[in-house]
Amino acid sequence: MTGYLTTHVLDTARGCPAEGLRIELFRIEGSDRTLLKTLATNDDGRTDEQILPEAEFATGEYELVFHAGAYLDATGTPPEDPRFLDIIPIRFGMSEPLHYHVPLLLSPFGYSTYRGS
Repeated sequence: MTGYLTTHVLDTARGCPAEGLRIELFRIEGSDRTLLKTLATNDDGRTDEQILPEAEFATGEYELVFHAGAYLDATGTPPEDPRFLDIIPIRFGMSEPLHYHVPLLLSPFGYSTYRGS
């Protein structure tokens, strides 16, 4: 079995995939946080490529940073000052070479995530 990382972002307030949402992937090693990649979601709310493909996969601690505020601004969601949700960091560990799927269900006032398949 080989490891890789994917995501899927759904806008639960609008009932559609979250297109154009910027995502950053960081590797966490102790107190060091290293940016590995920046991507954006496509019209299906997914990235066009695996966030961390098999060739780059390594077990360890990671963080996905979802730029929800900019996405909400782009969709015309009425702004607040400051937005209730702007940057959503999700820190997680990958302990085995498996498919890790970290979806995000997003609305202007809440979000949820889980280990998907």
